[in-house]
Amino acid sequence: MTAYLVRRLWQMVPTLAGVVLLVFLLFKFFGGDPAEILGGLNATAEQVDAIREQLGLNEPWYVQFWIFLKSIATFDWGKSWATNEAVSHLFATRLPATLTVMVPILVLDVLLALPIAMWVAYRRGSLTDRVIMVATTVALSISFLVYIIVGQYVFGFQLGWFPVQGWSDSTLTNLLTYAPLPVLLAVAVGLSPQTRLYRSFFLDELGHDYVRTARAKGLPERTVLFKHVLRNAMIPILTNIGLQLPGIFVGSFLIEVFFSIPGLGREVLLAVNRSDYPVIQAVTVYLAVLTMVINLGVDLLYKLVDPRVVLK
Repeated sequence: MTAYLVRRLWQMVPTLAGVVLLVFLLFKFFGGDPAEILGGLNATAEQVDAIREQLGLNEPWYVQFWIFLKSIATFDWGKSWATNEAVSHLFATRLPATLTVMVPILVLDVLLALPIAMWVAYRRGSLTDRVIMVATTVALSISFLVYIIVGQYVFGFQLGWFPVQGWSDSTLTNLLTYAPLPVLLAVAVGLSPQTRLYRSFFLDELGHDYVRTARAKGLPERTVLFKHVLRNAMIPILTNIGLQLPGIFVGSFLIEVFFSIPGLGREVLLAVNRSDYPVIQAVTVYLAVLTMVINLGVDLLYKLVDPRVVLK
């Protein structure tokens, strides 16, 4: 296990180096000129040059690349070009709002989709299975934007159950007052694809010989499903959850924009519109690192879920 862990961590180094180099090249040679964007349409050439000098964009590319590497190593990305706010402070203040909304969405998606998927997989071909599959197909064909508009109108304006927009400094208030509606709508959207995906995992396991053998031995159906089928299906399920985890740290752009949630996702969208390179670069690099760490964690969980897995 230790040798595998060390080898995987070592393999992350060239991957991260490639990501860092790619991010720098894309922003340096293929992006627009931030000085012209920040200066606006009415800025003179002298004003644009002054902005470029202030941001250090007039330095040679290798100097800028060295500054970029130091920013990654020291976790100091300086200040936002658009708001003059420290990028570290921006992360610290925006990330809690994103996690307050996205963590409940991920947890509810998994906790609700797993039993529903197992139930319909066990009743494959029945009327219940067909109705749920048709319902999930219809739900998948509707845009998330439609869910947001209809949900705000019905639950916010007509019924008055939830506020449509707003946020506070209290995490408890946010969870109980402002987060329920976006969480409800996001779960309504995400439950359909997750249910269909997990159903396919369970159907694949139910067709194996070990299930027939367990039933032939007279084991209760509950034991067959939860002790054998669920455990063997957890590997692809964990893989899917691992793919979703990095997204909770960025959040859903639509959710944070339409519900006025001051999260990291909305801040990234604003940074893209402003060509605020320090913010975009920091999010891109750290999200790449986070994705590699999560993938490593999921691989280690494989061994915990199924002792037959050999880590090489």
